[in-house]
Amino acid sequence: MQPNKDAALATDLYELTMAAAYFENNVEGRATFELFVRNYPKNRSYLVAAGLQEAVDYLLKLRFEEEHIEYLRRHPNFAKVDESFFQYLKRFEFSGEVWAMPEGTVFFTKEPILRITAPIIEAQIVETYLLSIINFETLIASKAARVVDAARGRGVVEFGARRSHGPEAALLAARASYIGGCIGTSNVLAGYQLGIPTYGTMAHSFIMTFDSEREAFERFSKAFPSDPAFLLDTYDTLEAAKILASMSVRPYLVRLDSGNRVELSRKVRRILDQAGMSYTKIFVSGDLSEYVLDEVTRKKVPIDSFGVGTELVTSRDDPALPGIYKLVALEQRGGIIFRAKTSEGKRTIPGPKQVYRLHNSQGKIQRDVISLDVETQPPQMKPLLTKVMHNGQVHSALPTLQEIREHTKMELKSLPPRFHRLRGSATPPVSLSDRLEQITRTLWNSAS
Repeated sequence: MQPNKDAALATDLYELTMAAAYFENNVEGRATFELFVRNYPKNRSYLVAAGLQEAVDYLLKLRFEEEHIEYLRRHPNFAKVDESFFQYLKRFEFSGEVWAMPEGTVFFTKEPILRITAPIIEAQIVETYLLSIINFETLIASKAARVVDAARGRGVVEFGARRSHGPEAALLAARASYIGGCIGTSNVLAGYQLGIPTYGTMAHSFIMTFDSEREAFERFSKAFPSDPAFLLDTYDTLEAAKILASMSVRPYLVRLDSGNRVELSRKVRRILDQAGMSYTKIFVSGDLSEYVLDEVTRKKVPIDSFGVGTELVTSRDDPALPGIYKLVALEQRGGIIFRAKTSEGKRTIPGPKQVYRLHNSQGKIQRDVISLDVETQPPQMKPLLTKVMHNGQVHSALPTLQEIREHTKMELKSLPPRFHRLRGSATPPVSLSDRLEQITRTLWNSAS
């Protein structure tokens, strides 16, 4: 997905006023900012990193066009800003360095998932866009992983385009859901642009267009004679199943969108099997969440797959990820100065950091250690942040969407069972290195 041509202005005003203030005061040093999540959404014990591809695309193409600069010139906040700042914006491009956890990586609170080092104006301006993209895709990828977990091996299709917060959000949600484990999406644009498998059946309006369900089924079969999919619950679900069973059509799939999912799926399965349609799959949709799926699949119902919409693409139970982007270091006077926020309840950990992970002999995550990026850890501990961009250019090729999806599967398998619980939050297995702990405490105490 390509960023909007006006992406340079897709930011909060204060990012640009700060940029002007840095420029006017000749603040030219490089700065390091880190993006991390302070607290989990409710009932979460892990998160799945997503959105890096879109973040990199944005950084590569970030430019201020003449019309953007003219708009800012006319803005009252910039009335007294020197013309040299606008000339600077004409030349603006991102020239920094990016380290990040690969998309699909499981991570925990307080761990930096993206680190940017760049001239301070560049690092500041990109804050809003990066948070918007990474917060949203990470939120939905993490939600999808929970939904897929609750489906217990049955396929889950992302079905939420019409309930998302706009078409762009629908596209990003389809991508993030696929990373999180969904088998596909109903969103055709996601199929076209991203290569995600697309799924669909029919709407109640098609059934209602004709005088009978039998006629509707026949007309649909005429258009799609090979493996048609039928919606059964426009009127009477079981009666529709019986009509279908009496016809010569051979449906690949039937969809149930309302009613008692457990009871109806069992009765429909019986009707189909008695008609020799044991190959016909049962697909269930309609106000589904991980909690509903968990309850239904515990009963071993004959449902083959699910379509999950609103609850998934809006993360309805907790619809905002509290990811933040904070300054952690400045390169000034030939050295590095660590920075930390010390206000009560919002303290941050200073310094450019790396996250190291240790797995146990069963391949499960045992613990993570957050350390300064210049520290080393024992060889059995794997660094999670990798260099993504250098001097404003891609440092190494990013993985394909399919590769990200496979990486997510392996990451989720490495989580101990307590992190997969749908309710409550397990304590993050995260600690600071001794050196970072000492530096952090010193900075916090010096500000008190």
